[in-house]
Amino acid sequence: MKIAILGFGTVGSGVYEIAKTLKNIEVKKVLEKDLSKINIATDSYDEIINDKEIELIVECVGGLHPAYEFIMKAIQNKKSVVSANKAVIAKYLDEFLKTSKENNVEFRFEASVGGGIPCLASIQKIRRVENIDKFYGIFNGTSNFILDNMYRLENKFFTSLKTAQKLGYAEADPSADIDGYDVTNKVIISFTLAYDGFIKNEFLCFTMKNITKEDILYFKKQGFVAKYIGEATTKGNKYEASVMLNLSPINALEANVLSNYNIVTVQSHTMGEVKFYGQGAGKLPTANSIIQDILDIQTKISFNPISIEKKYTYSSNLFKHKYVIRSNEKLKGNFERIDRDGNNFYHYTKEITQADLLKLVEEKDYLVVKLSEY
Repeated sequence: MKIAILGFGTVGSGVYEIAKTLKNIEVKKVLEKDLSKINIATDSYDEIINDKEIELIVECVGGLHPAYEFIMKAIQNKKSVVSANKAVIAKYLDEFLKTSKENNVEFRFEASVGGGIPCLASIQKIRRVENIDKFYGIFNGTSNFILDNMYRLENKFFTSLKTAQKLGYAEADPSADIDGYDVTNKVIISFTLAYDGFIKNEFLCFTMKNITKEDILYFKKQGFVAKYIGEATTKGNKYEASVMLNLSPINALEANVLSNYNIVTVQSHTMGEVKFYGQGAGKLPTANSIIQDILDIQTKISFNPISIEKKYTYSSNLFKHKYVIRSNEKLKGNFERIDRDGNNFYHYTKEITQADLLKLVEEKDYLVVKLSEY
């Protein structure tokens, strides 16, 4: 199969590197402004689109635009597409799936969630047998690295962030990772495969940048480790999802996921909890997932047809959970307990809904953490 790669950065060059080792995949063209990077580079997308030998395009440019236009034009020209671009997939997945079906080609995106971890394929396999009760996990390696660094080395938030940037785990602008946009996109994509419906970015998301060294040390004394968790579940045609800090018991698997690793859990009736652990990003792990998608398309392997027929409505009143709210003043409310540690007050709520939680915090800059069993 002859393919083209759009973009020759970290992931694109990784795809090329692995493809060179395989006899049944040939990279014919690479879309790249810097033509000196590789001898098969072109700066003309039309040259790729008009090449009838190229059957499949790997999109590695990132962002929303021109990635959206590149993908749609490829599909409309009857070329299959594989992408790891969670931002564009989370926003336009419904369009990509509809258009690819109309043109009898494939759109695959395993690498968009969990990097090298085959969690989306596993969700599809479980889903073809039974309903999925819920999924949750550490979907972002940068946020996990920061929290792990704060916990084990007792560093401040911005010290840990700078270390992550120095090691290449965090971008110069880390907002996608620390404010939850990246995890939100991955929850949306995972939800589509788990529940046969396409949701929008309308659910609860709290930034993790409000957590301090003092918070980490306080929670450590209570036997908890803070982790940034994305999760979703459904009840009838309603769903609840969130992206926020969770307090995991110190002996939980999630509490012991170190550095920039990810762990994704899928829960169903006959399987119970199944956990997928590994590198959630990086050049070769992500490229490996892309290559796996290419091979699946080539050999016509499909784990379960993707459907987005079901319509779900977000509800902030679906389930009740316990939370901890940290502020520098004592809050009014019916709390189970309030701890004071230094200048901080830690308010432990009873089991309340997301709607009740939002009333308590009133969009103020408090630290909000979910008390978790995982």
